[in-house]
Order: sequence, then structure tokens, then C-alpha cells
Amino acid sequence: MSNTANRVNTGAKGSPTKVVTGVVRLSYANVWEPKSINGGAEKYSVSLIIPKSDTKTIAAIHAAVEAAMEEGRGKFGGKIPNKSALKLPLRDGDIDRPDDEAYAGSYFVNANSNAAPEIVDKSLNPILNRSEVYSGVYARVSVNFYAFNSNGNRGIACGLGNIQKVRDGEPLGGKTSAADDFVSDYDGDDFLE
Repeated sequence: MSNTANRVNTGAKGSPTKVVTGVVRLSYANVWEPKSINGGAEKYSVSLIIPKSDTKTIAAIHAAVEAAMEEGRGKFGGKIPNKSALKLPLRDGDIDRPDDEAYAGSYFVNANSNAAPEIVDKSLNPILNRSEVYSGVYARVSVNFYAFNSNGNRGIACGLGNIQKVRDGEPLGGKTSAADDFVSDYDGDDFLE
């Protein structure tokens, strides 16, 4: 794997709340069309599965969350509440998704945006074929953390930026490919005979 695939950018472009992850795995990837989740507004969204061994990305997220708490001080009445009183974006897959093998040994954040992310390949060329980026693919993702205080819910949310596909992965969610379902030399005979 190249050095650029492992590089984590913190505070990218002068923003201490922005992180460009190391290589993560995409899950629940609604990155081509916005979708309503739990009856809310339609948004582009994705769950980023981050291996616990990726200490650089985890540390960068912790720092960005701290910066978002500081920047969001006004939303919290001028002072930063105790973390236990806030909804925080970084979650432990072993605790929060114990029955999902894809989340084992990983942390995750759910990121969303009203605007479509730019999706590029390793050479920064736009990916136009929707089948190239799916739940299960490995990518680097830019995210931005920000404070919210709405209807009694307070915390730090994760905004989705852009996605750079790094490599294919086994699709999540039980979807199979056409090559797995069919033979290439079908002769027209019914296999149920």
C-alpha cells in the first residue's frame, strides 16, 4: 500500500475540525443518491468503519471532535458540557454492533451531507460508474466535525466531504455479483429439469 493511502490529514486546509482518514471501509453507502433515514431530510450518508489499529485516524478524529466542541461553545450556552452529556460521533463497533462481523475490531462514524460528495479514484479521476463505489469498498474520506444542539439533543456530528476509492472489498449486505450468480457458458437448458 502506498504512503498516500496511509496518510491522515488533520486540520486540513486550516480547519481543525476536518479530517482526511486513512483507509476505511464504507458501509451503508448512500453516496450516489440522497436518502431519508428514519424519516428525516434526504441526505448523502455513509458509515466509515475504521480499524482500531489505525491509531492516526482515531487520534485525528479525537482532536477534531475536541476542536468542534470548542468551536461549538456558543451552541452549548457558552461552555463545553461534560462529554458524557453529549452525543459523540466515534463509536466502538465491538460494543455498538456486536452482531455485525464487518464492525469487529473497529470504530465507526456515520457521516452525512446535503451535498453530493466528489468521488475519485487513486489518481484523483472522477468515478462515474456507480457500481465502483459500494458498501464494502475501501476508501479515504474527508469529514468535518461540528457541534449541534437541537430539540434537546446536543453533541458533535460528522459531515461527509469527499471520497477517494483505494481498493475493492467484499460487498456488505449479502449482495452478490452477476458472475457469482450465473455461469458464463449458459446453453439455454433449464437447470431445474
